[in-house]
Amino acid sequence: MVKTDFNIETSLVQLISSEQAYHYKIVPFEAQNGHIIFRAASPSNILKQELQVVLGKQIQLLPETFENINQYLTTNFRQQSTVVKEDLHYSNDFLEKLLLKAKQIGSSDIHFEPYEHKCRVRYRLDGKLKEQFLINLSEYPVIVNKLKIKAGLDISEKRLPQDGRITMKTNTDEFDIRVSSLPTLHGEKIVLRILSKDAGHIQLEDLGFTEKELKTYKETVKKPNGIVFISGPTGSGKTTTLYATLKLLNDDKTNILTIEDPIEYTLEGVNQVQLKENIGLDFASTLRTFLRQDPDVIMVGEIRDVKTANMAIRAALTGHLVLSTIHTNSAWATISRLIDMGIPAFLIASTLNVSVAQRLVRKLCDTCKQEASVSKDVFPEHFNIPKDLKTHFIAMGCNACYHTGYQGRKAIYEIIPITKELVNHIKQNDLDIDVYLKEHNIATLKTNAIDLIKQGISSVEEVYALLSQ
Repeated sequence: MVKTDFNIETSLVQLISSEQAYHYKIVPFEAQNGHIIFRAASPSNILKQELQVVLGKQIQLLPETFENINQYLTTNFRQQSTVVKEDLHYSNDFLEKLLLKAKQIGSSDIHFEPYEHKCRVRYRLDGKLKEQFLINLSEYPVIVNKLKIKAGLDISEKRLPQDGRITMKTNTDEFDIRVSSLPTLHGEKIVLRILSKDAGHIQLEDLGFTEKELKTYKETVKKPNGIVFISGPTGSGKTTTLYATLKLLNDDKTNILTIEDPIEYTLEGVNQVQLKENIGLDFASTLRTFLRQDPDVIMVGEIRDVKTANMAIRAALTGHLVLSTIHTNSAWATISRLIDMGIPAFLIASTLNVSVAQRLVRKLCDTCKQEASVSKDVFPEHFNIPKDLKTHFIAMGCNACYHTGYQGRKAIYEIIPITKELVNHIKQNDLDIDVYLKEHNIATLKTNAIDLIKQGISSVEEVYALLSQ
């Protein structure tokens, strides 16, 4: 049987330090009647006796493959880096190397998190946080000050949150880093968001649309007026889809205005406005001004309240194409969300062109993924396993994917163009359109997730939440 879950209970992980786990190549597996059962790559009586002296506990060792031990270690324990300790004395060099490495491996965020004795540094890779370094707490204030100076923040202010920006240049690239500081019990937590300055590389064709979905989406966004809504949780790729759409619509004949918080990419030929609520520059007031700027296309970063929703509806009614995002779980749930906000159903029906829902799904690493037979216990309890699904692939972990089992992400979509039939559903506030979706062969998020499993692109574990809907 292939091992798929390398997570260890927190109470067991805390029994030994990371240094001990890596040094002895052992992982705690179970606590039983005062004994600690460890998995070891090379179990022996000598190792057992040494561990009992070091840990002061009765030890039992069980053999485990070297590969599995490494995956247990990388999943549950931080790895000390001698390079970090050396570089900390030259904080600028350390920070530059850390930032460039994050960009190189495709990390979206870097988290500096101070605790009582140490500060850990985690990278977000393909949507999941993974611990990379451990820093002595005495060294951490130097790093914080360097980051604050680079970002133009006040180094003397440690009681209030601050936001800033850093521009990094390399021989081949230039990118921005959004800096956010947050006072915590043991010091300031710093989060760095790595942003590409140019959205020129973003293409709708590369995001994950099926051929049919791409054709439908392009047809709806090229209408001269109306609203395009993209829904999904934070971090599901909505903004990237919006920028790819703006790039499609951007030409010499079109006046495009955006209001964003924050501006994550820059697009040549697009007039972008940064939200500043502290001085009254919010979504609703900026939208009102936009209507006096003779726009063809308006992009609103997010519909957060009824005031903004009403202005977006008004803009669409007066002949503009409006693109925006909203937090809902499915494409059709956007309708009920707007109605709950107080938007009349007839206004939604007369302005909405298309409702889109999306998720970002991690792709299995082609180097180490392994095929396994389908069994019921792998899937959600009431999930009907397709008859043609005989095998699936599972994440293993290797050097190529930093022992995560995944490399890169792919967006999956649920696209519902608003037809005359759906207009009637909206006016009647009818939320059940499952029959309509089947009759018109419209793929849902769940359908597309199953297709990724069949194609060996992603794992059951990764799309489990979608399958259980």
